[in-house]
Amino acid sequence: MHTKTQRLMLQGGFILLGSLVVSSIGGWAHRATADDQPAPVTAPALLGELRALSQSLEATRGELAVARLQLERANAIIDYSTHYNIPADLAAAIYDVALSEGVDPGLAFRLVRTESGFNPNAKSKAGAFGYTQVLPSTARLYEPGLTYRQLFDRSTNLRLGFRYLRDLLERYNGNLRLALLAYNRGPGKVQELLDAGRDPQNGYSTAIMKGYKR
Repeated sequence: MHTKTQRLMLQGGFILLGSLVVSSIGGWAHRATADDQPAPVTAPALLGELRALSQSLEATRGELAVARLQLERANAIIDYSTHYNIPADLAAAIYDVALSEGVDPGLAFRLVRTESGFNPNAKSKAGAFGYTQVLPSTARLYEPGLTYRQLFDRSTNLRLGFRYLRDLLERYNGNLRLALLAYNRGPGKVQELLDAGRDPQNGYSTAIMKGYKR
């Protein structure tokens, strides 16, 4: 009887010990699992992450747009340089200045080719100079005090010529033919002929506009 009682007590002890071990392991596993879980995400934190992602996406879109414009510019400069057989730096200057002055680059290149043949030192019998064959009197309407030497500066000459053309386009309400004729013959002469019921055409605008598409 004593032996049987001892055996039952021993079995009970093993069972209790086993229960305690299982309970301890279960508690440890639960704590470990809980520690591995991320902290619960709150609504304000989620909104902050969404805003950050949205800002990052917008920044990436902006960078892509800039890269696309740079690629378009590079391709255009290469095309114009090849088509007109001129140095890339000159093509880049004409392209950039034309855009900054609100003139279509395709028209700007045609104007420079017709006016000077891309010769920076070109001079006309009428006293016009440089790439765009600007008269000193016309140039000084835009930049009073401009010197003779400054008329041969590439950026200055292109800027003044294209600005003058843009103003003529505005004066004639976008009529490219009249604007080009006024650029070549002078607004006063063109208006005089128009007032007299005569066509101011002299072939200049036709030469520039041939094959040109706006």
